[in-house]
Amino acid sequence: MGFPVQRMRRLRRNEGIRNMVQESRLSVYDLIYPMFVVHGTGIKKEIEPLPGNYHLSVDRLEEEARAIHDLGIPAVILFGLPEKRDEMASEAYDPKGIVQQAIARLKKNVPGLIIIADVCLCEYTPHGHCGIIKDGYLLNDQTVDLLQKVTLAQAEAGCDIVAPAAMMDGQVAAMRSALDKNGFTGVSIMGYSAKMASKLYDPFFKSATESAVAFGDKKSHQMNYANANEALREIAFDIEEGADIVMVKPGMFYMDIIYRAKQKFGMPLAVYSVSGEYAMIKSAAQLGRINEREITMELLTSIKRAGADLILTYAAREIAPFIK
Repeated sequence: MGFPVQRMRRLRRNEGIRNMVQESRLSVYDLIYPMFVVHGTGIKKEIEPLPGNYHLSVDRLEEEARAIHDLGIPAVILFGLPEKRDEMASEAYDPKGIVQQAIARLKKNVPGLIIIADVCLCEYTPHGHCGIIKDGYLLNDQTVDLLQKVTLAQAEAGCDIVAPAAMMDGQVAAMRSALDKNGFTGVSIMGYSAKMASKLYDPFFKSATESAVAFGDKKSHQMNYANANEALREIAFDIEEGADIVMVKPGMFYMDIIYRAKQKFGMPLAVYSVSGEYAMIKSAAQLGRINEREITMELLTSIKRAGADLILTYAAREIAPFIK
């Protein structure tokens, strides 16, 4: 009986050898942790569909951010819940708005932590859409004008990176222009470049930011999830307009786009493993159907293998000690 010359199992024989030849390796430095800041003091309220994630007042946010940094996680991305919502999303660019307060506090008291600010208006409008609505339609250029104002307010507060999430045409170019003209040339832009119109966001909008849309949907600006080539065109536009980092969102169902984006552009690539991904794993684990830690590691490593350099995940705090 003949035997194969190449035996693939030789390099799987024990853990030491498997580790030596592992091709993709998840690092704590790959992780970005989303955080939700609210008005008030002493507030730490768990977000029901996202166990282990919280609404935090600025004082408690500082405590949590310090713990995140101590785990080695290099960056957080901030989302704000305003005191009031209005048609012009005014708290989003108010110098005393909740995210601006949080940025200033963290930059002062948690040195070394990279602060990313989400740039969108949906949390700040009464209808939950990403900008100015007229006759049921989201106006592009008027919304971009407001996004410039948000960008400058966040930069003035001290953030390191701004992350435009509204999927408005020309938003990255407008933000880069505003930053450069006002002396913030060192502030980076991480574009939500290929952001799909996905139902995987539901726990985020319904519970995390309490900004579910009052009418309609976001399909006029977020991408059709069936269109991979269009996703690459969106990413190309963001790069041309000055994005320093590009993003694919969500992660779990979009590995093909992650791979193609990395291969085509070679840019620093972020992937947002969104609230629905996290909630599905949590729910299945609570029912005893899966091993939560192992499946989370498998998901995040798969996203890394597909081409991600950075992964935004609600599991960052839980998984970091095991990665380390």
